Amino acid sequence: MTLRLSAAQSEALRIQARAEGASMQDVAKRAVSEYLDHHGRTTPLDLVLDTEIPRYADALAELARWTD
Repeated sequence: MTLRLSAAQSEALRIQARAEGASMQDVAKRAVSEYLDHHGRTTPLDLVLDTEIPRYADALAELARWTD
């Protein structure tokens, strides 16, 4: 994989890495990990629900109207 950054992004990454005493690669990898922790899919169930809920939306809406 190749990550292409703008000159400004590259310089900001270089400055951050220097401030942390880490490599640019380590800082970038940590940033990707943090992003995925907050935005990534956590389980295959999420993927199934994303496709199946819209597929059965009408049936689910009908079920929601039922009462005892």
